[in-house]
Amino acid sequence: MTNSHAARDIDTSRPHSARMYDYYLGGKDHFEVDKQAAENVASAYPGIFTCARENRAFMHRATRVLAREHGIRQWLDIGTGIPTEPNLHQVAQSVVPDARVAYADNDPLVLKYAERLMRSTAEGRTTYIEADVNDPQSLLDAPELADVLDFGRPIALSLNALMHFVPDAQDPYGIVGRLLDVLPSGSALALSHCTPDFDPETWQKVTDIYNNAGTPVQFRSREAVARFFDGLDLLDPGITVGHRWRPDTEPTSTDAEVSLWTGVGIKR
Repeated sequence: MTNSHAARDIDTSRPHSARMYDYYLGGKDHFEVDKQAAENVASAYPGIFTCARENRAFMHRATRVLAREHGIRQWLDIGTGIPTEPNLHQVAQSVVPDARVAYADNDPLVLKYAERLMRSTAEGRTTYIEADVNDPQSLLDAPELADVLDFGRPIALSLNALMHFVPDAQDPYGIVGRLLDVLPSGSALALSHCTPDFDPETWQKVTDIYNNAGTPVQFRSREAVARFFDGLDLLDPGITVGHRWRPDTEPTSTDAEVSLWTGVGIKR
């Protein structure tokens, strides 16, 4: 698919979660409809900007830990979103230059900027796949995936701020299980997920804003998020609020501001 074809497919009549996330991070790759929806969320939950930044920071730390301490050299990042540097492959390749990363997203606007995701080191490889997490088999069957990732060696499945956009009716646990099933022993799951645990009333407002804008969401409790890691060996400190997962500096935000459960698990 060409960039011009992707641009024709971009729906600017309603907000998109990836473009709203770009707004939360202070990016410029969003439309007025996305800005308005994001500001509605921020009016109910001002911590959304902190949440987005801490989600991004968790991804960076988890990637470095898996590369440095667990020998991971391959990543499958689903729900990539609009590129914001440093991207996952830049973080991984700063530790292991031969790292390979396959990105996947279902927003045509992400495809428009996919060249940012393809600037690999000479030793490593990257690719971008237009795919939807709700159709894991189609993603796994994509020829680009096999061109970049070796499924005979450990792969880290990166699902950052994605699964709360997959309500229970769409079988989120089955989807994650299907993706993990094809990964060999020693692979990993790095996952972050927004939660209403610290302020249920506010997060109900956020839920209503997304649902009314046409983006179904289901924010989950710590117990529900932990289910994604069933059968995996959790790395310390287990399931914890994003800014408390192996922080580089002493956390200054409150748990309620962040409202993001995070974890990293290794497949036996």
